[in-house]
Amino acid sequence: MLSQLLLPRFVASRISSRVGRYGTVQSVSVSAWPALRLLWGSAGSVTVRALSLKMSPSQAADLLGEGGGAEHVHASAQRLLIGPLELTELSLSGHGRDLSAEASVSNQAIASVLPPGVQVQLLQSGGGRVLVRVSGGLFGVSATVDAVAEASEGAIVVHPRGLLLQGLSLRLFSDPRVRVLGLGASADPGGYRLVVSATLG
Repeated sequence: MLSQLLLPRFVASRISSRVGRYGTVQSVSVSAWPALRLLWGSAGSVTVRALSLKMSPSQAADLLGEGGGAEHVHASAQRLLIGPLELTELSLSGHGRDLSAEASVSNQAIASVLPPGVQVQLLQSGGGRVLVRVSGGLFGVSATVDAVAEASEGAIVVHPRGLLLQGLSLRLFSDPRVRVLGLGASADPGGYRLVVSATLG
């Protein structure tokens, strides 16, 4: 059928244009059977490959929400500047409304978003949480503090460990369209490899 040939190309072109607002897109492919499903916003699979993208966390949530009509989504980008943080080798997979993403972040990129004199060291990762050691000024205290980054009510929250600081917390990301379920991190040459699992709200 002609629709089976033309509709996926039309939808792929629309997706390429949408993502292209934020940078350079290499390719987009869309599949659906029958292709008429695409008229109701439902695709079997969508694959997006990009070179470099720049967007805010809110804009990223918009794009993720728009991909919720596909059964399978795979997106990759060599470089993603999300807010002030630069990520590289991004890979995102989606199955229905469930998402998982991995990306690398360099020590230099981390240092660029921290206050002067503040350093972060990965101590442990597991169970959807990341334990780090922060040296310098944190929560108004100049010291070395261990802190936990984790998902809390769909947001990414960092809070220090220790009896005197337990009531303090810093919300790094919160958007009702994307509920974060867990975090992970591992050492990578020159930085770290980050992992996030989430679901569309």
